[in-house]
Amino acid sequence: MSQEQDELSNAVEAVHDEESFLQFLLALRDDREASITQEKMTPSSPYGPAARGWENATIERFLDTAVRWARDSVNGNPFYERPDNPWRRCADILFAAIGYE
Repeated sequence: MSQEQDELSNAVEAVHDEESFLQFLLALRDDREASITQEKMTPSSPYGPAARGWENATIERFLDTAVRWARDSVNGNPFYERPDNPWRRCADILFAAIGYE
């Protein structure tokens, strides 16, 4: 995992209330902006994710993917245990939408 991914992962791990969720949203925004900048300098293969693992580059695709992942993980799965905290669940949904196909 890269340092950038660690920072975003740490931001999602820290979510426990509204303010920490908002801080996560800012970190998510910063990560997306950094991905766009990196893609302009060094484009990724069209057959894989963009810089920083972003699979879903439009807001429409990102939100659609977030909903699909949320529905697929509503009861958890072998790699994800659904948290009791709704702020953390929301952060997990958005974080997963970065790379979920």
